[in-house]
Amino acid sequence: MSDKRVVITGLGVLSPIGNTTSEAWENAVNGKSGVSRISTLDPELFTSQVAGMVKDFDPAEVLDPKSARRNDRYTQFAMAAARQAWADSGLSEESIDPERVGVIIGSGVGGMETFETQHTIAMDRGPRRISSMFVPMMISNMAAGQVAIDLNAKGPNFATVTACASSSHAIASSVDAIHLGRAEVMVTGGSEAPITLMSVGGFCSMKALCTTFNDDPEKASRPFDKDRSGFVIAEGACILVLEELEHAEARGADIIAEIAGVGMSCDAHHITAPAPGGEGCARAMTMAMKDAGMTPGDVDYVNAHGTSTILNDINETSAIKAALGSHADEVLVSSTKSTHGHMLGATGAMEIMLSSLALKNGLVPPTSTLETPGEGCDLDYVPGTARKANIQCALSNSLGFGGHNVSIALRKYKGDS
Repeated sequence: MSDKRVVITGLGVLSPIGNTTSEAWENAVNGKSGVSRISTLDPELFTSQVAGMVKDFDPAEVLDPKSARRNDRYTQFAMAAARQAWADSGLSEESIDPERVGVIIGSGVGGMETFETQHTIAMDRGPRRISSMFVPMMISNMAAGQVAIDLNAKGPNFATVTACASSSHAIASSVDAIHLGRAEVMVTGGSEAPITLMSVGGFCSMKALCTTFNDDPEKASRPFDKDRSGFVIAEGACILVLEELEHAEARGADIIAEIAGVGMSCDAHHITAPAPGGEGCARAMTMAMKDAGMTPGDVDYVNAHGTSTILNDINETSAIKAALGSHADEVLVSSTKSTHGHMLGATGAMEIMLSSLALKNGLVPPTSTLETPGEGCDLDYVPGTARKANIQCALSNSLGFGGHNVSIALRKYKGDS
């Protein structure tokens, strides 16, 4: 589509494993879990009583008090992470035309906390007492809108809502925007704040969440392990600054990694279950490699969606084998959800961030809780501890309810070579 190349020049994060990029990276590679017993709700209400929660975040300190009051928690997360990423990139309004900066931020459930609070008010006190800020605080595009206002970004601006693939779709769409010349810089990623009564209760009713480690939260998220019993719900935001390569090099930016290709597909199979054999995920991986000019033999690492559910882990393993062929046995595969849990619409961006740092630092984060692989899970999942490896190319997979699949191909940045 274009000879333009896209690189990552800024990172920002609020997550269960850290509220800065360096803290989150250190905890991911050290296998330090951010999962704990739910503290913002009565955990006894739920069959799954653990979650990955953002800690030590006071929105009134990070944002101004008025912005904190007028934004849902998911938007607060996005704004705080975007400010980090923008500062990390070294960009400023003086260094780039605001009309050449776009914002695309995904969220699976948007302002769920606001929705629940205002619904309670409506039921108890009548609909006339619903806040005038209810709609703008609740809608799933408001994180993208508020970040653009905050950064004065006047380029392409929208939200992606594809469940757990939301932020990976946002990043893929941002890459396309740069390729098409619609922007030179894109602020992109995802944000989620789903630790609410309806969200946790709904996933419990689906029997999607882990219920067997309520008394040992740090071991609850167990991708590919025989003792896994469901995913661990988590909150947070991860924002990346993407930039056209020549623009980044011209200003001497610190380039973290290159996003070399994207692949997107649909299972067209079932609302929640993946297609048999991970067929849709495999197609997305194959498309990402083709877009990047990679062969299966070029791929050194796959950051798996790896949710810690039976259906995902087995089918994604099959997908990796289908996409990479015999090379799958040589590839390092890990799920960082073992430490940060499943951040739903923000999780893809979190995992792409960690994959980019793995390329830059030559260190692959582990599947920290994996002890005994489950049936059908027979790849090298980097169990227990991180592994030093001179990886050059990586894939990061995200899969969402509705059959959405995204695979992002990343390459180690090597300057002009």
